[in-house]
Amino acid sequence: MGHSSLVIGHSSSTPSLLCIDIGNTHTHYGLVASDNTVTGQGEVRTTFLDDPQEGLPRRLAALFLAGPQITGVAFCSVVPAINRRLRDVLAAASSLPVFQLTHESLLGVPITYPKPSEIGQDRLANAAAARALGGSPAVVIDSGTAVTFDIITRQGGYEGGIIAPGLELTRRYLHERTAQLPLLDDSLELKGMIGKSTAEAMRIGTVVGFPGLIQALLDGVLAELASRGEPPPHLFITGGSAAFLETRLRQPVRVVPDLTLLGLAAAYRLNTA
Repeated sequence: MGHSSLVIGHSSSTPSLLCIDIGNTHTHYGLVASDNTVTGQGEVRTTFLDDPQEGLPRRLAALFLAGPQITGVAFCSVVPAINRRLRDVLAAASSLPVFQLTHESLLGVPITYPKPSEIGQDRLANAAAARALGGSPAVVIDSGTAVTFDIITRQGGYEGGIIAPGLELTRRYLHERTAQLPLLDDSLELKGMIGKSTAEAMRIGTVVGFPGLIQALLDGVLAELASRGEPPPHLFITGGSAAFLETRLRQPVRVVPDLTLLGLAAAYRLNTA
């Protein structure tokens, strides 16, 4: 383990997979080469996914023209209603094979979660990436609108995880559910631990409280794994708050910005071998 970030490079001669992660708000995409370099990353709003100008069609056309050789497409989705629209976009862009990651796909580890169909496909992709990059056991923290923990053990494979509110969700909820609390800007700077205004008090509560929440959850997971005889897990972190959390957690974590895309590529290779 240790602090590190994935190096994003470009290799136009290396065949790549087009990987697409459909989230509730944004859809992320990128080209993943066999050496796990990621190029051509971008995002569109999920509601505009198939819009000719604002969505994927124009962007995919540019990737197919200018990018490396693309041999296949892998995607995961937490918005089932939009999957058909994505498939229509992909069919119009190329005749490449398309793989959707589901709970029935090979991840490189077994799933012992009681109801696998309830696991978000992005979380399955993160588990596949953790297994490919570090092996078992592993803990993946994905910090976006919500924060998810995914736990992969040597004894049980993908066992489950934790879901908690993300930093921006916490700030927005304080504003929306109260009459006098303002909507904070994106600043994370603190002047001290005693707020001299409502905004300062809220900023302290979220900037200090949010990493404390994540640390407490991580401590509980690590203690439980240790009590079961599992070796120290690989710790991966991804998502919009990853860099913020990296410097505020006690344990060294590996920041991998494109973890979900890497997991999609790993699962594609496993399932099409």
